[in-house]
Amino acid sequence: MIDQIMMVLVDGINYSAWLFLAAVGLTLIYGVMKIVNVAHGSFYALGAYVAASVMGAWVAYDLPPALSYVALFVSALLAGFIVGPLVERFILRYQYEKDEVVILLITYALFLVLEDVLKLIWGVDPYFIVEPYAYLGNFEIGGMSYPNYYLLMLGLAIAVGIVLTFVLKKTNFGRLLVSVIHDREVSAAMGIDVSKIFVLTFGVGCALAGLAGAFTAPTTSVTPGMGVEVIVLSFAVVVTGGLGSLPGVALAAVIMGIVRAFCIHYIPQLELFVIFSVMALVLAFRPRGLFSLAEARKI
Repeated sequence: MIDQIMMVLVDGINYSAWLFLAAVGLTLIYGVMKIVNVAHGSFYALGAYVAASVMGAWVAYDLPPALSYVALFVSALLAGFIVGPLVERFILRYQYEKDEVVILLITYALFLVLEDVLKLIWGVDPYFIVEPYAYLGNFEIGGMSYPNYYLLMLGLAIAVGIVLTFVLKKTNFGRLLVSVIHDREVSAAMGIDVSKIFVLTFGVGCALAGLAGAFTAPTTSVTPGMGVEVIVLSFAVVVTGGLGSLPGVALAAVIMGIVRAFCIHYIPQLELFVIFSVMALVLAFRPRGLFSLAEARKI
């Protein structure tokens, strides 16, 4: 029984780490810009494809395997942080005065366009990069063998959470972000360059999506359409935790990951529904999510 519980916890924590990495960029962008970025899934896929290309070249030139993780990290961040600000500057910056539903539709259209762009660049054949996944070896719990790559994903999720919390709570840039989150107009009147904050926030959010895609790529096949499932699951996590709330996303990811692992081990036929069941249950009692941000009432 103890071994079985340990296996459930390992599976749940591993999936929770992935959910957090996949969703944290989405909640950051919404918290600052009040945009539900449907194109988030395309930036996740972009990170995965860039990782596949980088690892292909890495293996072809017989470069040190240990440094491949650094290459994945840097390439994914650069890809997201280059493409994201370009999208914000040339498309989204002209839409902020429009209704939120209109911006949602624009990001959905952008998602469709980017999906086709990815197909034009990388084609429709799947890519497989197993080297980073296999290089770290395995560990055993309860007679079951698990890849140490799970620990890398968990450490990355924890590191991302700590860094974002530190930036938001302890740095001047974080204080500016919090100011813009609470009142965009007053922040602009006080001399804060809201436009600059927006482009940096969108770039960081897209870079985080690319980072999640890059480190997920060694665990699965990189194929067209992989961003669709990600945006659906990310949205479920963000809504459950509270739109724009970093602690909310972390808690929602942990709850959903462990509940899903329990279902896979004991009630596998419910695995497809469990995440959305958790979301529905939470929203039934807390319609704004577990940690919804307080909003000032304007009179």
